[in-house]
Amino acid sequence: MSTAGPGDAVETPHDTDQRPATVLVRYFASARAAAGVETEVVRVPPSASVADVIGHLRTAHPDRLPRILDAASFLLDGIAVRDLTRPVSDGAELDVLPPFAGG
Repeated sequence: MSTAGPGDAVETPHDTDQRPATVLVRYFASARAAAGVETEVVRVPPSASVADVIGHLRTAHPDRLPRILDAASFLLDGIAVRDLTRPVSDGAELDVLPPFAGG
């Protein structure tokens, strides 16, 4: 029979990989104006999706940003996001691209 002593490390289920994921959000054009910042770091649960990050942004910037997020496109690590349930990983970059006018 073995027992853990005072100096022994004991791993518990909540000790493994439960740290929040850090996502760098970059805003462009009107999204930047609505958020009031060019970039920000968002911390989300390790199992978070793009939709979870967007939900956080809506809460953090409730005045003008939600309307822009409704029409925006998103890039996750440089790749267009079509499925907002796509998971984000620690260290990911999420670009918020509002609709652009042009021809």
